[in-house]
Amino acid sequence: MELEAVVFDLDGVLIETEQVWDEVRERYVAERGGRWGPRATTDMMGMSSPEWSRYIAEELGVALDPAVVGREVLARMAARLAEAVPVVDGAVEVVRTVAGRWPLGLASSSNRPLIDLVLDRLGLAGSFRVTVSSEEVARGKPAPDVYLAAADRLGVAPAACAAVEDSGNGLRSATAAGMRVVAVPNRRFPPAPELLAAADAIVADLPELPATLARLAAEA
Repeated sequence: MELEAVVFDLDGVLIETEQVWDEVRERYVAERGGRWGPRATTDMMGMSSPEWSRYIAEELGVALDPAVVGREVLARMAARLAEAVPVVDGAVEVVRTVAGRWPLGLASSSNRPLIDLVLDRLGLAGSFRVTVSSEEVARGKPAPDVYLAAADRLGVAPAACAAVEDSGNGLRSATAAGMRVVAVPNRRFPPAPELLAAADAIVADLPELPATLARLAAEA
């Protein structure tokens, strides 16, 4: 099937925030009397805000309503990003280049205010035809919901989309949605080798992406 659209993940692909999320949530758990577990980071990667808020309350022992947990953590993240957005080298140029050939979607586990804040700060809000937060669908990654919603809003079949992902749960999500998958492996939290092996393409650095997408389009 012809490649008709490209859907980007945000955290870990365009901005280096996976570590920021980790730091903010770990400090929050400690301050609120919980206990950070060895699997907390990987468990929460890709979860929607309601899902990770519930995880912090129920699994990490923070004795607060999950809605309160979510509001407090997101306020801390917004404050960090308001100071500076840790953009991946070349990300702005790559998005603009790819947007010159295909309509773009964004399928992110971040909540709506953070997505809008980041895209505005980077000057990329106009580059994406649609943006979807996993809090706006029934299930976060690794479920396919956020990618399916992005394809639906683009008016493109999932199989005609390429998804650009960095994490294990993100790769699972895009694969389950039936999209062609381009992996940009997260260096700090690398996906499992079998997930990378199942991807349609792997790029070591984001600036390689336009040429890789052009190759996938030519092979369609």
